[in-house]
Amino acid sequence: MAELRELLENNRRWAERVRAQEPAFFEDLAAIQAPGILWIGCSDSRVPANQITGQRPGEVFVHRNVANVVVHTDLNCLSAMQYAVDVLGIRHVIVCGHYGCGGVKAALDGQRLGLVDNWLRHVEDVRDLHAEALAGLAEGEARWDRLCELNVIEQVLHVTQTTVMRDAWVRGQEVTVHGWIYALRDGRLRDLRVSAGSPGEAAQAYAEAVRPRVRQA
Repeated sequence: MAELRELLENNRRWAERVRAQEPAFFEDLAAIQAPGILWIGCSDSRVPANQITGQRPGEVFVHRNVANVVVHTDLNCLSAMQYAVDVLGIRHVIVCGHYGCGGVKAALDGQRLGLVDNWLRHVEDVRDLHAEALAGLAEGEARWDRLCELNVIEQVLHVTQTTVMRDAWVRGQEVTVHGWIYALRDGRLRDLRVSAGSPGEAAQAYAEAVRPRVRQA
């Protein structure tokens, strides 16, 4: 309970500090939500969307799950996406993974963790789809890093294949999907260059992004 009381006290100090610096901050924030970005990221506590992108509250609409997976039957993710695109009118969808992802590591090694294994089956599908390319890399961190990247790339493709995105593009809405990855070791985001603003762009960007790498020692 002491830890929870500390959180509440931290919140009180933060709110007072913000109000002292910007007296109208909370009134303005409560009046409207107008983010320009939908962030689909990993649940990992070390990857908070607003902080690592330097965005203020109200500027990023966020959906997170273990290993930043986009599944066509996941109504939670699809509902967040539909609300962001159709209601909020966001212009960018960013799928962001991160190096050192425990969910990706479990899928890579075939670890058993419990109920979450059923969810990570989707990442295992990515592993199996790119088994040959992964085998061309040195065992260990190189394969882990690349599967983290490939997982983001696959999820970007999944986003572009949803009815939410296809319908938005058909009606001429300008919304682009991007794939980024975050490095815990230096705090930097990297663009995986798989951005797409149409089905055609998605197919071309995907083909380039999954091109096998040269084996590393």
